[in-house]
Amino acid sequence: MKATFNKKERLKTNKIIEQLFSDGKSIAKYPVRLVYTKTYFEDEIPIKAAVSVSKRNFKKAVDRNRIKRILRESYRKNKYLVPHTTHQFAFMFLYSGKEMPEYEVIVSKIHVILQQFVQKEMSSTPDHKK
Repeated sequence: MKATFNKKERLKTNKIIEQLFSDGKSIAKYPVRLVYTKTYFEDEIPIKAAVSVSKRNFKKAVDRNRIKRILRESYRKNKYLVPHTTHQFAFMFLYSGKEMPEYEVIVSKIHVILQQFVQKEMSSTPDHKK
């Protein structure tokens, strides 16, 4: 898996985002939470991801955008942890902290979250490729 996060890998469909929050599973390491669900996309992308930051906690768009950039970059650097599989997943990373995060903290939290995701989901799906 390349260390990129291009347009095709971004989760944009409202239908799938609603499905994520209605029956998705969650893994949290404060201040980041991953909500994910198994789904189907038209294209062959194994994982589509999105990020979100609460407007309630960060009033200024500049602050929200900075946190979203940090989240996307952290995911981009750590997505190699998720092995290729025949299943497709939708990810939503939520930032729930109330203060501006340090880059290194977010990278380490997303690393741990993705490792937990692999342990939880990939161990239960026997058809993943190494």
